[in-house]
Amino acid sequence: MKLVFAGTPEVAVPALDALLASGRHEVAAVVTRPDAPAGRGRRLVASPVAQRAEEAGIEVLKPERPRDEAFLARLREIAPDCCPVVAYGALLPRVALDIPAHGWVNLHFSLLPAWRGAAPVQHSLMAGDQVTGASTFLIEEGLDSGPVYGVITEDVRPTDTSGDLLTRLAFAGAGLLAATMDGIEDGTLKAVPQPAEGITLAPKIQVEDAHVDWAAPALRVDRVVRGCTPAPGAWTVFRGERLKLIQAALVPDRTDLAPGELSAGKNNVFVGTGSHAVELLWVQPQGKKPMRAADWARGVRIAPGERVGAADVG
Repeated sequence: MKLVFAGTPEVAVPALDALLASGRHEVAAVVTRPDAPAGRGRRLVASPVAQRAEEAGIEVLKPERPRDEAFLARLREIAPDCCPVVAYGALLPRVALDIPAHGWVNLHFSLLPAWRGAAPVQHSLMAGDQVTGASTFLIEEGLDSGPVYGVITEDVRPTDTSGDLLTRLAFAGAGLLAATMDGIEDGTLKAVPQPAEGITLAPKIQVEDAHVDWAAPALRVDRVVRGCTPAPGAWTVFRGERLKLIQAALVPDRTDLAPGELSAGKNNVFVGTGSHAVELLWVQPQGKKPMRAADWARGVRIAPGERVGAADVG
């Protein structure tokens, strides 16, 4: 088939690579979000998908909005058979959805209908799912509600962050998307409507969602830290400033600390929760680089009984 691939961030690149390597389909063009400011200089930088497409010598389309007439006209000229999508980042209007003969087929990083929305992996981790996966489905105008072509499953490991899990799903899902294109072309794959039961939503994680509640059980604290790493980053407050929590570990046998209470030794930093303690392993103080929690604690000289989360950010 002739394909136009739509995607933007790094997590979409493995799928583009899989389609380019398949040898069975022609990737005629790539659709991605416009160049965005990045780095300290805030200069405009092309998306990871745009950069990969340019390396491969593929035409790159960067519409401000997918309903822009110039973009739609070019898409009609290319006349793709199907448009595979991975984390494109913009809503597709009906007029665009109708152009390819086999529609737009999305690779979504959950087992639909669970976790429909922008942040399925983060929500899956924060909810404590033991198994997740990826799905390919035909895009409709509803939110991730279209019929499903195929799924893969992936076990959630005890120390997975959303970054870890998303990386594995990106590579495993790339094979699923390529196989879905093959099945659509040869007519062996039919999309099956999603069940009406089991629908959960996964909206974008807001900064406040990543604010750790130390009165919650340790398991909940651990899930928030892992689910919000690397983005937007779990956080708490220490001495009126935000402290980012990058890595923590459960310490079931330490139950003597009140919620948020700190206990710092030579090589360890423990924090009390609503159940047992957690150990802080890596943190990032406001305006500084990530560091080992023990190094941070030595620098700030934690006083006996001092707490995190005890005051709002000033």
